[in-house]
Amino acid sequence: MKNEKLKIVIWVVACIALIALIGVVGFGYYKKATMEVKNPIATMEVENFGTIKIELYPDKAPESVANFIALANRGYYNGNKFHRIIKDFMIQAGSKDGEGTTNATLADLKDGGEDEEYTIKGEFIANDVENDIKFEEGVIGVARADYSQYSSELLDESYNSGSSQFFIMTKATSSLDGLYTPFGKVIEGLDVVHKIEEVEVKSADDSEESSSSEQSTPVNPPVIKSISVETNGVDYGLPETLEPFDMMTWYYQNYASSIQ
Repeated sequence: MKNEKLKIVIWVVACIALIALIGVVGFGYYKKATMEVKNPIATMEVENFGTIKIELYPDKAPESVANFIALANRGYYNGNKFHRIIKDFMIQAGSKDGEGTTNATLADLKDGGEDEEYTIKGEFIANDVENDIKFEEGVIGVARADYSQYSSELLDESYNSGSSQFFIMTKATSSLDGLYTPFGKVIEGLDVVHKIEEVEVKSADDSEESSSSEQSTPVNPPVIKSISVETNGVDYGLPETLEPFDMMTWYYQNYASSIQ
């Protein structure tokens, strides 16, 4: 009789333990399934202008977001300048030399990287990537080259030429939709963005104004003191890097050699 009672007690305890285990496991799966992962937030401090906060969208442009986070949190953008500003369009920064002619290197992106520039894949519809973010006011995008002006066969090279340079829209511009990579949007400090777009600009070669000379080079370029990104504990890794297109070699092989 005692043995039977003991078996019953053991069976009841085992059942209770099993039910508790199922409950814990089930709650774990439920919590994981319903937990909302917050998007990373970039905080940009611009000297004498203020703070800009940008929400990044890794679900829309994972390569671009990973690239921006890695560079920002390694201090690449600290001391960088807004080198190109066009009122009622956008403000642009991210050039290593502060003049818009260079990008980051693999050494800027990761430990042990080589001192050579790199590019990343363009994440937009024209490049076969589903990214439905529109270039509205405050949206941040990846700057890239446009080699198609030299040849219509250089679309892939143009689309995949983005690196460290970025721009922030000061006004909605649908002409960029589907052709450039949008990867985030300003959530605080849009007034700071608009203050930056009001700085005095001149043509890049400092020549007299003309219809063919873009007035977009700041006389006193606004300086980015720092950019840091809060990832909320998520590791976004590193982007897949590509070898930059050598425009000079291409031009020489296709044009310069034929006129010698």
